[in-house]
Amino acid sequence: MKLTKTFAEFQLGWPHMHYVFAVLCLFVVVYKLTILLAKRREALRNFQAFSGPPPHWLFGHVLEFKQDGTDMDKVVKWGQEYSYVFPIWFGPFLSIINIQHPDYAKTILTSSGVRNVLLICLFCCFPHSCTCSSGNGLLVSEGQKWFRHRRLLTPGFHYDVLKPYVKLMSESAETMLDKWESYASTNEPFELFKHVSLMTLDSIMKCAFSCYSNCQTEGGTNAYIKAVYDLSFLIDLRLRMFPYHSDLIFHLSPHGFRYRKARQVTLSHTEEVIRKRQEALKEEKELGQIQAKRYLDFLDILLFARDENQQGLSDEDMRAEVDTFMFEGHDTTASGLSFILYCLACNPEHQKICRKEIMEALHDKETMEWEDLSKIPYTTMCIKEALRLYPPVPGIARKTTKTVTFCDGRTVPAGQWFYSVVIIKE
Repeated sequence: MKLTKTFAEFQLGWPHMHYVFAVLCLFVVVYKLTILLAKRREALRNFQAFSGPPPHWLFGHVLEFKQDGTDMDKVVKWGQEYSYVFPIWFGPFLSIINIQHPDYAKTILTSSGVRNVLLICLFCCFPHSCTCSSGNGLLVSEGQKWFRHRRLLTPGFHYDVLKPYVKLMSESAETMLDKWESYASTNEPFELFKHVSLMTLDSIMKCAFSCYSNCQTEGGTNAYIKAVYDLSFLIDLRLRMFPYHSDLIFHLSPHGFRYRKARQVTLSHTEEVIRKRQEALKEEKELGQIQAKRYLDFLDILLFARDENQQGLSDEDMRAEVDTFMFEGHDTTASGLSFILYCLACNPEHQKICRKEIMEALHDKETMEWEDLSKIPYTTMCIKEALRLYPPVPGIARKTTKTVTFCDGRTVPAGQWFYSVVIIKE
């Protein structure tokens, strides 16, 4: 009796497993496609009351966005044409209702059946795979976790904690201005936003994490800031390319590999900041000892925070909170500052008044102090007006958890995405 099989016979096996595997794969694809088509039909039925720009059957409205800086203008134009509420399709299956009317925004922002979703200045519709760049921190957490973390972090925003930051921010600004003087002497143009990003990253690392990285003076491109740029670009790209809406396809793609690589850079950066601070504090046993020696920063509060049960933040929660404040804290601030400088450059008459007011507030001092901030009301108004015209985060995203009815009687079901855009009237 022959008890052995040839390799080919064993490979085919019974009942020809490679055929079975192919059939199973086909079944999964058909099943998934059936579900997506059913969701699309349901969405189209729900959108019957919402008119909007006609979408392409496959690409949706993706081809309308040229990525040339006019995307927001396109959305605002559609809002004026379609009564400020209209659906946008990103591929054949993903749809978002865009809101620009204040009454609709009020319903979305005040309804109990709507969940907050993280944005990085762009749409982000993948809360599990993209939440991206900042973990599940205070910005995107909800429920009891949000209340607990917010209570633990509240001491970090007290005036007594914030006042010493003014001096540290001034030091970072001086480093940036010293670099700009070298360009002024040669009349060489440079990208302002890059320098401002390094300055805001340097500031938040000094103020919130007691970390002196010298990121403004080190040569080359800062790895963390480059990773932030890559993550923002890849999240936007994933939204525009509907095959990437699948976690599996995106994970296996070159862009998915690039996303994970950039994400690892931000994680490593965060973990290094926490590790260095823990080492610096390992000889301190009580919070009072630290307060007696130095001001309390944000990371100290995270490390020593305890709730009513004397439970602190887990390592994962701590990384998420540090990542959130590091990522959102420096990037949005850099965007706001850059546009403030742009507005002042475009309006030299207001720039002149601001300069005069600041010089009078400083007297013979070289840098601003906390008490001087109340002495520059005109400059403060210019800053607020620039932020109104060019908000660092021009929109917010929400997702319904139950049926929501708007002021005009139109309704949307649970599971629908909304994007509310700030309307600027110059």
